[in-house]
Amino acid sequence: MWGPFDLTGKSAVVTGGAMGIGRGIVLRFVEAGANVIVADLDAEAATIVAKEAEGAGRAEALALDVAADDAGERMVGAAVEAFGSLDILVNNAGIYPMIPMLEITPETFDRVYRVNLRGLAFASKAAAARMIEQGGGGAIVNIASIDAFHPSMVGLAAYDASKGGVVMFTKSLALELGPHAIRVNAIAPGGITTEGTSAPLQESGMTEEEMDQMMEAFRSRIPLRRMGEPDDIATVTVFLASGAAGYMTGETVVVDGGVLLS
Repeated sequence: MWGPFDLTGKSAVVTGGAMGIGRGIVLRFVEAGANVIVADLDAEAATIVAKEAEGAGRAEALALDVAADDAGERMVGAAVEAFGSLDILVNNAGIYPMIPMLEITPETFDRVYRVNLRGLAFASKAAAARMIEQGGGGAIVNIASIDAFHPSMVGLAAYDASKGGVVMFTKSLALELGPHAIRVNAIAPGGITTEGTSAPLQESGMTEEEMDQMMEAFRSRIPLRRMGEPDDIATVTVFLASGAAGYMTGETVVVDGGVLLS
């Protein structure tokens, strides 16, 4: 039923796969036929998602901090041990503490980069090495953000800069891995409603009323007049991981309901 978007027989790793966009990607991947390692810091949540995924493929959980030096090797090893290969990597894990640059500590700034960019880069390195060894090519999909192109609000300077780095890293790695038939693309989501959407706002000390006003102001700028859902990103990820995007590499697909137009 998935036609050119079919992932049957493919083995994938999705980081941050236990909730939000990552969970949506896992569910769609399994439905499309892929076998998936759900890599997440929250082992219990990852296990729940792995069990609820239904389709032609199957999923297994892996407790993992993408910021760890050995994270890339561990996720590749888990995929090879469980499924025999690694064909697709989705770098979805990310953090976005809302702290103005004048208040952020070096430790928090470094943590944002270690998760959002450094972890992504070295997971990609480990995955690419395995794909080259296998000899059949592969696909890497990085989850960036529209904040890579335009800041959405004060307090996300570290996050925005890290996502800008993801966009350029995607281009550079695509150039390097093209001769090995490994495609590297990114997705820049706009406002997506997930379990963790309001957490940074709450941590910043905003009241519920202030959060509602901010979200309504953002929603009013979206030409499609709605916030996105995880599945809006998941289906595009399936496309980029599949043969349907077989001649695409180094690109960032904006999926934002048109908000950057405003």
